[in-house]
Amino acid sequence: MEKLIITGSGLTINDVVSVARHGRRVELHPDARRRISMCREMLEKKLEAHEIMYGINTGIGEFSEIVLDDNQIRDFQKYLVYNHAAGIGDPAPLETVRGAMLGRINVHARGQSGNRPEITETLAEMLNRGVTPYVCQKGSVGASGDLAPMSQIALLLLGEGKAYFRGELLSGKEAMDRAGIPVPGLHARDGLATINGSNMLTAMSAIWLVDANNWLKQAEIAASMSLEALKANMKPYNPLLHEARGFRGAVRSAGAINKCIAEGDLAEGKVKSKVQDAYSMRSTPQVIGAAHDMLAFARSQVEIELNGVGDNPVFFPDRDLQISGANFQGTPVSVPMDMAGACITMVSVMSERRMNRLNNVALSEGLPDFLTKGAGMFSGMMLSQYTADTLIVEQRILSMPASIQSIPAAADQEDFVSMGMNTAIKNNQILDCAYGILGIEFMAAAQALDFRKSEYKFGRGVQKAKDVIRKHVSFLDIDRPLYPDHTLMKELVKSCEILEEVEKEVGKLE
Repeated sequence: MEKLIITGSGLTINDVVSVARHGRRVELHPDARRRISMCREMLEKKLEAHEIMYGINTGIGEFSEIVLDDNQIRDFQKYLVYNHAAGIGDPAPLETVRGAMLGRINVHARGQSGNRPEITETLAEMLNRGVTPYVCQKGSVGASGDLAPMSQIALLLLGEGKAYFRGELLSGKEAMDRAGIPVPGLHARDGLATINGSNMLTAMSAIWLVDANNWLKQAEIAASMSLEALKANMKPYNPLLHEARGFRGAVRSAGAINKCIAEGDLAEGKVKSKVQDAYSMRSTPQVIGAAHDMLAFARSQVEIELNGVGDNPVFFPDRDLQISGANFQGTPVSVPMDMAGACITMVSVMSERRMNRLNNVALSEGLPDFLTKGAGMFSGMMLSQYTADTLIVEQRILSMPASIQSIPAAADQEDFVSMGMNTAIKNNQILDCAYGILGIEFMAAAQALDFRKSEYKFGRGVQKAKDVIRKHVSFLDIDRPLYPDHTLMKELVKSCEILEEVEKEVGKLE
């Protein structure tokens, strides 16, 4: 994998995943280095002139009116990081921390943060050499940046804190020494320039959007399997219908489902269907399509944030100007991400409704009760629905927006905050439930298709998905404990194996 050249622009959510999850190396573009140096020169001139600059020669938050003397300015950055390294609880995943570091490097590359170039270069070397700070996931309110988690990253720049290196959790100094990375220390502005942006919630959101898009594509595969098993009327999936309305997500979703059922008897009109099906069968493109459209908007907002100057103050070297404001505020990311998480819950609800139709003999077009040959003696997949239902209730609780939950802080100086980290954390929980719910639909649909296989031919994509499932979970001939199958199916969906194999068979589902 070739290096990712960081320029301050053009960074995508897929770039974040390639660096954060897959270890792609990074390098600052020479123009970015030049911009960082020019901005630093301007800041140092302003310091020499004793110009008042927030967080550089003043305190922060409620203490922003307190001016620091020359002897305090450097030490202030150290104590600033100490004070803000105030998170709690379990560590964030390493990929989240790496993604946040990448985002911060890209902010610095704009040359408007005022830090020394050594700070940015050190963060890049930490990514390249595998030094990942130990960061508590909880503690940020998503305004003034993700201060608590970003401060645990900044501790490494002092040779303090803790970090993972080659599978070991070490002191920050030992991790840096083993990796051969000099500790740069923190001079004026360096600390605040490292922590004052919504980089954790943005990194989490970027990674989540990639995973959620893959989940939605699998939701279309699962829907295709259930539609085949339920002998759906496929006329509502005609692309003309969705093009007439104009929503891009619906056009995309209908197209994906049509690819999965192509070359099967249902698609070719050889299976007798009802004149009109229930909504959970008929309106899948409109529902999953709405989720696609919401995720596309959320992606646009996240990528603006990835490439914008999320900092305070912001410097404009070409104008010899610094402006203190609120470009750290996480709301532009947390609002669309709240809705994106709710959309995953919405699609999960529809998945469970199709699974219900597969189980219910009154709705299943001739499938046996609860998909078992021995109804009465055996209960088949009755309890699988219970499991899906409890996961959906968890998702619904988590789908309350975090972006409306502001609690004032810092003696009301910071009296409205985004709570964007709460959005990012709960979205991960929503998606974790969604893997399980969809895994159960996949399992039920494969069971139903096994009952149908002598009746008609399935679409190529549907058959491939069923074949992959059967490599991992066998047909439920007689009752057995289902928790191993449920857990295995959840991990199968998370792994994207079904998606990869189906896309090899029918082409990309997007």
